[in-house]
Amino acid sequence: MGDAIATPPSRTDSPGQQQRQQQQQRAANKNSPAKKEVRILMLHGYTQSGALFRAKTRALEKLLAKALAPAGLVPSLLYPTAPNRLSARDIPGYDAFRHSGEEEGGAGGQGEEEMDSWAWFRRDEASGRYRFVEEGMQSLARVISEWGNSDEAGAREAGGGGVVDGVIGFSQGGCVAGMLAAALEEGRNCGEEAKEHEGWVKAVREANGGRPLKFAVIYSGFWAVPQDLGWLYEPKIRAPTLHVLGSLDTVVEESRSLGLVERCEDPVVLTHPGGHYVPVNKEWVMPVAGFIKKCVEGAADATKR
Repeated sequence: MGDAIATPPSRTDSPGQQQRQQQQQRAANKNSPAKKEVRILMLHGYTQSGALFRAKTRALEKLLAKALAPAGLVPSLLYPTAPNRLSARDIPGYDAFRHSGEEEGGAGGQGEEEMDSWAWFRRDEASGRYRFVEEGMQSLARVISEWGNSDEAGAREAGGGGVVDGVIGFSQGGCVAGMLAAALEEGRNCGEEAKEHEGWVKAVREANGGRPLKFAVIYSGFWAVPQDLGWLYEPKIRAPTLHVLGSLDTVVEESRSLGLVERCEDPVVLTHPGGHYVPVNKEWVMPVAGFIKKCVEGAADATKR
């Protein structure tokens, strides 16, 4: 018979050690912030789609999650697609493309029915008015409402918050982000001269439980110049706004972006040394994360008071 292998006795912590470990765990749990979901609408630019915008901003999404985690904030980003489909002729530069000999559907071209290009509204060249604003904003109301039908959103509303906490928009989506932030503010009315907008204003307010946005981050955005939308900026937008502009942006004129900045209360402005795009490297995402953290925590403190 082989020699028996001695098995060492299992180590059991003393009651005192167990108590100290429990105290340390309770202290760690107490110091760890409770996780809070931060719901953000991501609004793409003219000619883009929700899927394309997400593909271009995945790095931003990941860095935001990492940067906000220590504060117990978990960003949940939704990328809706605008309802107004564009044809090739609606795309800037289409005529030059057509006259180069590359017709739609040919080599390097794409049939109009296959284009995944969308807009929140369209500018009428003759009058300067924005067409399809109703369709664009009603689509956002539906998205917000559907988001709010989840059990998680019900719990959020019971805790005093709306369905959506904030919005991040690029270019035309930046313009819409400002419009949405303004429309959700209590006491802002479109007035008799712009009664055509009452329908979508009521829809977005009901969808978000009558709550204003806690923040808006606007990349290369601009203000809506038509007179029938002037009520969105008078008085100024009260929601906290962060405007990120490109010093080399040749798509949106600086004056148009600054026009929106001037129509916001206490805006924060960052200028990156690039063009018309969303910078997604850490240097430019960290200030955005800090801004969102400050706004969400500030709103929570205001609710407690």
